[in-house]
Amino acid sequence: MTVLLAIGTGKGLFLATSDDRHTWELTGPHFPMTGVYSVAIDTRAGRPRLLVGVDSSHFGPSVATSDDLGATWQEPDAAPIAFPADTGEALRRVWQLTPGTEPDVVFAGTEPSALFKSADGGRSFELVRALWDHPHRPQWGAGFGGQAIHTVLPHPTDPASMLVAMSTGGVYRTGDGGASWAPSNTGIKAYFLPDPWPEFGQCVHKVSRHPDRPEQFFAQNHHGVYRSDDAGATWQSIAEGLPSDFGFAMVNHPHRPGVIYNFPLEADAKRWPVGYRARVYRSENEGQTWSELGAGLPETAHYGTVLRDAMCCDDAPTAGVYFGTRNGEVYGSADEGDTWGLVASHLPDVLVVRAASWA
Repeated sequence: MTVLLAIGTGKGLFLATSDDRHTWELTGPHFPMTGVYSVAIDTRAGRPRLLVGVDSSHFGPSVATSDDLGATWQEPDAAPIAFPADTGEALRRVWQLTPGTEPDVVFAGTEPSALFKSADGGRSFELVRALWDHPHRPQWGAGFGGQAIHTVLPHPTDPASMLVAMSTGGVYRTGDGGASWAPSNTGIKAYFLPDPWPEFGQCVHKVSRHPDRPEQFFAQNHHGVYRSDDAGATWQSIAEGLPSDFGFAMVNHPHRPGVIYNFPLEADAKRWPVGYRARVYRSENEGQTWSELGAGLPETAHYGTVLRDAMCCDDAPTAGVYFGTRNGEVYGSADEGDTWGLVASHLPDVLVVRAASWA
């Protein structure tokens, strides 16, 4: 078994490969001195296809693809994602790339908050107009990282259904292939607003779900950790047992529905690990209880923030779990989080981590 770990940083993309998930060979940077905020590893055709959202301070944002594990890259001359002229907007960043339910379909979540769809494997994209034209859009705010759709969750079997989340704006769902969208935030608190229970306007940091349980979602909010058992219609808190309800990441185990991973942070002005100790928390019962996972992780003086897309699992039979920090460290576990080891260090700040395995 070979595992590929794609690590997007503020100064390029690094690729790590391993046959045992204990020793790693690191290559890169690909796209040096370019911010890599989104990565997808599309394994639907067998061999992985890499899709990378690059953000050049000189050339602007774009999407590059590779079908040979980064040996060569295809990046079109014309920007594959662009706002139509009548919107009066320009693309500032690609925050999310997600393979869809149907072959060759790929979705992109962007800043400003918009959803784009590709029908050719990520080579070109079109704006999902109904979400852009939603009457709530003028009131969507900008989180600290910008106004962006950062979570795109197509239904695993129903191409007509999808959930997206944004900062700030909250969760929105469609059941008709994107022709219409409705807010889906009941139970998620927006403590920073005069009405803390609004229809929309929540600062959701990340949402995840398991493909075998498509009606169940887990969310990390700006203060608050939640579960939905009814496809996002309502949410309930599962923060009890965590040392902090603030954080960015939320990850589902690839094979075990109801098993989730979270990385709590000190709130607001600090945003580093609670007590300066790098710790992953795992729940094996849908967030009813949580266990601290720290064997092999730094015990003290650790300031490494883990961002919303900087934690993931691979899809190996015994799942690997990985996270990267803003101080350039990447850690991995080959035993579902029980023990950890250092994959890479002294990298630029880690923005996104994605993993896949194949025989």
